[in-house]
Amino acid sequence: MNYKVIRFVLGWVLKLEGCLMILPVLIGLIYREKHVGLLFLIVAVAAFLIGELISHEKPDNMAIYQKEGFVSVGASWIMMGLVGAVPFVLTGEIPKYIDAVFEIVSGFTTTGSSILSNVEALSHASLFWRSFSHWIGGMGVLVFILMLIPSGSGGSHMNLMRAESPGPEVSKFVPKVQNTAKILYKIYIFMTLLQIVILLVTGMPWFDAVCITFGTAGTGGFGVLNSSIASYSIIQQWIITLFMIAFGVNFSWYYLIICRRPKDAFRMEEVRAYLLVILVAGMLIFCNVRDMYNGLEETLRAVFFQVGSIITTTGFSTVDFDQWPSLSKTILLALMLIGACAGSTGGGMKVSRILIVCKEAKEEMHRMVHPRSVRRVRMDGHVIQEDTLRTLKVFVMLYFLIFAVSVLIVSVDGFSFDTNFSAVCATLNNIGPGIGGVGPTCNFSMYSTWSKIVLIFDMLAGRLEIFPIVLLLNLETWKPH
Repeated sequence: MNYKVIRFVLGWVLKLEGCLMILPVLIGLIYREKHVGLLFLIVAVAAFLIGELISHEKPDNMAIYQKEGFVSVGASWIMMGLVGAVPFVLTGEIPKYIDAVFEIVSGFTTTGSSILSNVEALSHASLFWRSFSHWIGGMGVLVFILMLIPSGSGGSHMNLMRAESPGPEVSKFVPKVQNTAKILYKIYIFMTLLQIVILLVTGMPWFDAVCITFGTAGTGGFGVLNSSIASYSIIQQWIITLFMIAFGVNFSWYYLIICRRPKDAFRMEEVRAYLLVILVAGMLIFCNVRDMYNGLEETLRAVFFQVGSIITTTGFSTVDFDQWPSLSKTILLALMLIGACAGSTGGGMKVSRILIVCKEAKEEMHRMVHPRSVRRVRMDGHVIQEDTLRTLKVFVMLYFLIFAVSVLIVSVDGFSFDTNFSAVCATLNNIGPGIGGVGPTCNFSMYSTWSKIVLIFDMLAGRLEIFPIVLLLNLETWKPH
């Protein structure tokens, strides 16, 4: 284990978090929240100085192999949550540290689950920080750092990117991973600015437009109003719906469009399946709830906003979908499990994994009927390698194991099964709201400290695709070789 390079990466992450925390300081100055802004500034400076101290000495060996990559990413995200929670406690807006950690980890992991019952009571600086954390975590802070830290031998940058980027596999758009990271962030920033401008044109206040866009881009779900998105205009709700769905698309699709390869883009099976699932789920729910709303447009808007919000794991809401019929809520739970595309900012199991599992099941049944046949699982015309299939099987096994154990542990608090089940589903898949006691009009504050720790673990495991967090707990990881 190359501990020096792990220390170096952690130092850079801490310095970056300190720099990013300057933005809520500026928001505090704009809205004359000097006391809150000063506290954010103190934490920002302290984080930067400690990070500089940790990363001041560059390791002689900058090689980051797979083990170092997973450990660096897992430890970095935990550290970001522990440090990012401090301003909430110092300002007194979230007095309990574990609640503050829950809130900011929910932000960084783009989950959107909250322990707050009145978000409008927060200062503008704190509201901005929790929404901005979505944008930071959406693309991944390590992806950003890939553009800054020098490369070592052994595919250093690729191992960091594999550990943090969602999906069954990570491919490079261009030969250098640093250039791939730059392309990803250019697309991400352009789409973010585009949504902000469009919302401003429709008359949304600038602070709301920025914070809502951060939540949409990172598929997070923290709002600045207690009503989430319900108080905004019809056109603004449609705009947010479209951008939520857009940010749930694999960013490789946008790269192919930019490179003028539309045929390759529209051949992507995952994107086609993702859009088909949204359409089918939306129409089924529409038929199930059409009598609950006035008119065709209102029903379509409520249904497709919620379908887009859930499948992309954004978590915004315009209606209390906990009041929908059982069929509609069951479909939403299924969308929570499916999630968005790989290579997007969304969470969940990912459409690509579901497709590969279905293809593998189909091929296995074919082999039972034709034992001597030799066929391989393919995606977009390319053969899926055996190591990818093996990793996928392990992921699915660990996913459902963590899911079951988490439901069992939080059930000790005595809440109903649908509340506990959807709470774990919402956090492990980075959704935000669930149903029952953690529905869109409720929050997670009623859970005990121990249950909140479990749910924090689930949020981190879900965002980092399980392996980086699990490897941190694996004793074999730390044994000298």
